[in-house]
Amino acid sequence: MSDSPLENLPYNSPLQPIKLDLDNKIKFRCHKDIACFNECCKKIDISLTPYDVLCLQKHLNLTSNEFLSQYTVPFEMDKDGIPGVKIKTADDNLACPFLHEDGCGVYEARPTVCRYYALGLMSMRKENAITDENSFFLVKEDHCLGHNEDREISVADYRTEQGVDEYDEINREWRQIILKKLSAGPSIGKPTPRSLKFFFLCSYNFDSLLAFIQSDNFAEVYDVSPEEIEQLGNDDIALLKFGSKLLKQVLFGEMSIAVKDNALQKRVQRRREQIQADPDDPNANYNGPEMV
Repeated sequence: MSDSPLENLPYNSPLQPIKLDLDNKIKFRCHKDIACFNECCKKIDISLTPYDVLCLQKHLNLTSNEFLSQYTVPFEMDKDGIPGVKIKTADDNLACPFLHEDGCGVYEARPTVCRYYALGLMSMRKENAITDENSFFLVKEDHCLGHNEDREISVADYRTEQGVDEYDEINREWRQIILKKLSAGPSIGKPTPRSLKFFFLCSYNFDSLLAFIQSDNFAEVYDVSPEEIEQLGNDDIALLKFGSKLLKQVLFGEMSIAVKDNALQKRVQRRREQIQADPDDPNANYNGPEMV
């Protein structure tokens, strides 16, 4: 990846091509009395992270399936079809469905992108690098008057004020998966359709993820104790992080979760037996995601 990901920005981009670190100060403040209040919510394009989905579904008292079907649309994050989800806009004007006259209707659970505004986060991972690097950038849109407010605040303090520290920390492992996929490119191969479905399951559909972890298919492959599985059922954040570990194992072969002896051989043998029993069965070749 390029060391300067903003070098090819269009001339009218709202992202200011100046890197900021945590100690740099910005001049910005948003509040209900500002003339442009709510304008940034009337035309949105908001991608959601796993923790965004989890917080919003809990705030709205919905299951993952209900939230995803009611409030999101899918999109592809890269040329290989890695699945992402965006907030489904309320009308043809691209307004946020949670926007009310007095402001955001889900403010306590607002997504990471909303919390960062008017900052942009750029995460980079150079090829063969062990860790990623974060940089911050100022976003200046014509409608936003918050930049004219007489307040200076450091990037670090702004992140703390907006509560993005927690969101970034919980999403860190998932973001690293995305960065590794993008930086590695063809070297890790194109994910199979089954792996893409599994990516969606682990990243966004936590109810279905838990059901899979509690299933016989999972128990057949992974050596996870009943006590740990019970904990995952009672701790949403632990479940989210476990999903990221599963993804690393499926996409990159990082064996962070113990696998039972001969699990792969047993699974392959069962699939062969299913195909022999009923070659026309569309499910004969599919018995859950590629676990190992």
